[in-house]
Amino acid sequence: MGQTDARVLTGPAIRDAASVIVVRDAAGTPSVLMGQRGHSAAFMPSKYVFPGGAVDPGDAAVPLARGPSATCAARLALRGDCPAGALAAAAIRELWEETGQVAGIAGDWPDAPPDWARFAATGHRPDAQSLSYMFRAVTPPGRPRRFDARFFVMPAEALASDPDDFDAATDELGHLHWVDLRRARALDLPFITSVVLGEVEDRLPDLTPPARVPYFRNDAAWAVLDDAAPQG
Repeated sequence: MGQTDARVLTGPAIRDAASVIVVRDAAGTPSVLMGQRGHSAAFMPSKYVFPGGAVDPGDAAVPLARGPSATCAARLALRGDCPAGALAAAAIRELWEETGQVAGIAGDWPDAPPDWARFAATGHRPDAQSLSYMFRAVTPPGRPRRFDARFFVMPAEALASDPDDFDAATDELGHLHWVDLRRARALDLPFITSVVLGEVEDRLPDLTPPARVPYFRNDAAWAVLDDAAPQG
């Protein structure tokens, strides 16, 4: 076993995670919803990021009103054992918690889990139909926390909430706002966030699932794999 492999195996556990890129006015003057992490955050302090975070143990049991598309579900199942529904639920939950925005469909949810109670109180059930899986990346070794992150893109028009109302957001992200996509890279961004923004920009105004899902993984070096291809 090489030195690099040893560092990977002895470092922090890699947690499954999901992030959401919400795009407004994709065919006109596109903007994306972003916020700034706290200055004292253990992971990526002060960086501007998309809403997102780790998959919680209960996310797999969340009853989605509509799950991800068949195409997205099949690709999410590649090279990993985290259920597609859990990843989609995590994306919706993190979007809600960090921005107060609702990816949902109208409906009562009287038996919602405690951490979904505020979401359910809006009169919606979580809906993953508008989420398009479009990117995957693993945090490089040597970081205090590591994630196997799946990135979803969705149109702001699919939100069931007012896209300018962040009153229901927690304090996990500051400076929540819609960032003009042409100016987003001037912010203090993590490397991978900049890469994902480029992928989104290259495909606009198309927000449907891409023909190929890039997979950035850092073992000994950065590699780009095709996450839509069968495993060899």
